[in-house]
Amino acid sequence: MRTTRSYLALALAFVLVLTGQSMALARTAPGPDGQIVLCTGTGPVAVLVDDQGQPIGPSHICPDCALSLFQALAETAPEIAAPTSWLRAHPIEFTLVFHSPAPRPAVARGPPQAA
Repeated sequence: MRTTRSYLALALAFVLVLTGQSMALARTAPGPDGQIVLCTGTGPVAVLVDDQGQPIGPSHICPDCALSLFQALAETAPEIAAPTSWLRAHPIEFTLVFHSPAPRPAVARGPPQAA
């Protein structure tokens, strides 16, 4: 049992090292600047291109959102926990006090000196 856990820990560490590098590359990869739609005999095909118009290949799946694909493939919806207790809201009493500022004297500006 102990050797099985050791092998499992090593395998998980190895997978983490390999996928961590791929995640870093996918996060820093430049995105496409546009796409070119080619009309072929089997239907339209969109090709992603860079700023020079060269094809860049398929885009990577965002590693931050990749785990949400597991939820999309799940057979049942996630169970949302129901509230275990209710708290009564208490009203807040307050009064509004308005202060009017002292009137400021009017300050007019004359024309420029060197016009």
